[in-house]
Amino acid sequence: MEVGKLSVEYRASVGKTSNRRLRTEGRIPAICYGVGAEPLSLSLDPLLLLKALDPVKKTNTVIELTVAGAPAGEQKLTVMLRDHQKDAMRGQITHADFIRVKLDQDVHAVIPVVLTGKAEGVKQGGMIHQVIHRLEIACRPHLIPAKLEVDVTALNLGDAIHVSDLKLGEGIRALTDAGTSVCSVTAPRAEKVEAVEAVAAEGAAAAPGAAGAPAAAGAAGAKGAPAAAAGGKAAPAPAEKKK
Repeated sequence: MEVGKLSVEYRASVGKTSNRRLRTEGRIPAICYGVGAEPLSLSLDPLLLLKALDPVKKTNTVIELTVAGAPAGEQKLTVMLRDHQKDAMRGQITHADFIRVKLDQDVHAVIPVVLTGKAEGVKQGGMIHQVIHRLEIACRPHLIPAKLEVDVTALNLGDAIHVSDLKLGEGIRALTDAGTSVCSVTAPRAEKVEAVEAVAAEGAAAAPGAAGAPAAAGAAGAKGAPAAAAGGKAAPAPAEKKK
């Protein structure tokens, strides 16, 4: 198993002022924690941290951490990078969290899910939807895969792959619910549009008052018909009687 190596320094001063001073010196604050041990405040070179990470496994890299200047003397710890923060503008790492691990015990990790192949349902005009892009797993540190490839070739329209269908390998278990959908193939978009149009047409036909509207208009016109009789000329007013 490839193990990254990183040298760091114990940090006695903590707080915003100390953190700012570290960053102006080109270093960043960090902390290392784990069950059964007190957290250690550290400082390190962020460029060396990036070099210690496997280019494929990245944050899932197991690192041998050498801590200099600690009260109990130099320490060597087996850790993984659990979390890190970056500057929103520059993209540089500004803080790092390490967690102590034991090579003979399970650790939690998150791996990317990559779909491979072309589904049969897609060839028929369907669309494939990926629900899970990253999967949380538990296993020994040396068993953490760089990624999980899922072959979707056999999927037809309406088919789906669930977490329970994944082949994770011996010693690896998923921490996501087994019934969760990883990906699915849905019906072609044209069929969906036709179905929506059909429902809309049925709704318009069944709308109340739609059929009776023309008759109401005709009835209104019938009342005015006598006024327009005999070629559309108005009927003459009755002659005034002579006294």
